Amino acid sequence: MKICYRPIGVLHCGLKSRKEIPSFFSSSKLTGWIDIYGDYIDGLRGLEAVDRIIVLFYFHRSTSYTLLQHRRKTGELRGVFSLCSPDRPNRIGLSVLSLKSLDRSRIFVEGLDMVDGTPILDIRPLRAVK
Repeated sequence: MKICYRPIGVLHCGLKSRKEIPSFFSSSKLTGWIDIYGDYIDGLRGLEAVDRIIVLFYFHRSTSYTLLQHRRKTGELRGVFSLCSPDRPNRIGLSVLSLKSLDRSRIFVEGLDMVDGTPILDIRPLRAVK
């Protein structure tokens, strides 16, 4: 079975390397924006009613993985599925971000734990409160 994904957009932010990524995404105040590609812009309709979004993305800078890893290169050896490591079998990541504003095809977000240029695979609302 072959599974293929096409990015719907790309993240832009000030984080240029994996070493700059915060340890815990929930404490991050880092901001940036997601540019959504033209074919997917209509899918943003109604997103302004949401205050937080779930973003699925591709770890484009990961090149390999092992099933046993050290958390942030320290501590005890643990299974990859018990860690937030970007070095995963399918290189799929998930972030919960605060949606700050929406301007046509650009989503401004806060709480980043991804590097600049990260391909975005999907966006889902966490809850609607606005």
